[in-house]
Order: sequence, then C-alpha cells, then structure tokens
Amino acid sequence: MRLIGLVLALSLALAPLAAAQQKGKVYRIGLLSIATVTYIDAFRQGLRDLGYVEGRTIVIEYREAQSYERLPELAKELVGLKPDIIVSAGGSLVARAVKAVTSTIPVVFLASDVVAGGLVASLSRPDGNLTGLEIFTTQLDAKRLEILKEALPTITKVAVLWNPGSAAHNPSNLADQRRGMEAAAQAVGVRLGMLEARDRREIDTVFRTIQREDPGALLVGSDAIFTSGRQRIVELATQLRIPSMYGWREFVEVGGFMSYGTSCVPARVLRSDPGGEGDERAHP
Repeated sequence: MRLIGLVLALSLALAPLAAAQQKGKVYRIGLLSIATVTYIDAFRQGLRDLGYVEGRTIVIEYREAQSYERLPELAKELVGLKPDIIVSAGGSLVARAVKAVTSTIPVVFLASDVVAGGLVASLSRPDGNLTGLEIFTTQLDAKRLEILKEALPTITKVAVLWNPGSAAHNPSNLADQRRGMEAAAQAVGVRLGMLEARDRREIDTVFRTIQREDPGALLVGSDAIFTSGRQRIVELATQLRIPSMYGWREFVEVGGFMSYGTSCVPARVLRSDPGGEGDERAHP
C-alpha cells in the first residue's frame, strides 16, 4: 500500500530526529499534496502506531494545492514554517516544487520517474536532501492494457484519460510516456484515443468525447488530479457503461471496474546520513 510505504519512509526519515530528541520537543512535519490526500487520517494513525503522537511529539502542517500552479507558492510557505521534514505526496512535480525552495530540509517523496525528472541523482544514492519511494506508474501502463485486453478480448480501441500537464515541465518524459503507451497498445492489438484533462473541470468534457467516440474501454492515468476526482470519473464511466482500468484501488472502492497499481516496499529509505544509500522501489 502507498500509505504503508509512505509512513515507513517517514518513520525512517524521522529516526535520526527521534534518536536525538529533546525532552518536550515537538517536531514539525510539512505535508504538501496536489489534491486531497485520501489517506490522511490513516496516515496519522500509521504515525501513531509507530509512536508519533500528533500534538505531543509531532505537528503536521498540511497544504493542498488543487492545481499545479499553486505548488511553488505552497512549497515556499511550508519551508517558511521551518519544518523538521517535508513529505511530498502526489507525484514528481510536487517534490520538484519543494526541491526548488530548500536544499537543507529533509524531503520524503512518493513519485515516479524520479531520476529522469531530476529529483535524485540515482536510486541507489539519492544524495542531497531528498529521498523516498519510486513508483513506476508509467511502466505499468503496458500491464494495464494487457489486463484490459484479457478481460475484454473483443475491444479494438481504448480511450486514455491523461494529464500532459503533469509531465509538461519535462518534454522528454512526456514523449517517452506517449511512446510507451503506443508500443504497449500495438503489442496487444488495440488503438489508443488520447484524451487530455489538465484539471478536474475538464473531466466532464472528456467524457462527452468518450460518449461520442464510443471506445471499447477506458484507461485512466495515475494522476493526482484524477484520484481526487475519482468519484466523478467513476460516476461518468458507469453512466456510459464503459469498462475502465484505473491506477489506484481507491477508484474501485467507489465503484470502479478494475485497477492495477503498486505496493510500495521501502528498505533503508533514509538513514542518519542524508546522502547515504537508499532503496526505492514499488512492486505491482
């Protein structure tokens, strides 16, 4: 589960602080996300289970951007609060916004394409002040298409809901993502219809296009904007009776057709030396 991975990563990151904890000291955790963190309550409970009690040993400063444009502003605001550590949830652009405004505060991220996106130097030695969990979401697109084709062998066209804005700051990543999707589609014998939605307001428009073009299935990209709008997406897909594949199980929990995602298994995510070796993986 992403929650378990993120809590364990954070607990390891806090370990050096706990070892040197002053009596009565309350540590401040900054949490920045692009959209509503659906597991925030469970996140808090996970920290309590590990001995971190909000209001007694830690304080969580939570900021939710709701758009990529607000990320730099909120990242700067969090850094201004001088937290002991910042947790970045919601993808590489969230982590990059934090990285741009601090090189000293430890940052724990949950993101994909972290090396290509410039977050860390390498997976084995992240260096700098950032570390966390690499989720290989783009590499899973091929498997999602394969599962869709197995479940629906007669489909010939799959609509893909994606947000090019989440990769727009790195054109190379954007091009690689499209090429990978097209190669995966060719391998299973389907055509793709790429439909863009850069924010939740555009989702209804996309579904009007889906209704008009009538593809055999829908693949929803693993973007925080879509996760926060999952209730509406599932509702519209159900209305159109279109089988849909999602990247996170939260969609299925609100009635979605199927999902294929990742389970984060961190090991040695962060030691007392910020530039030390780490192991950042995500397994299907």
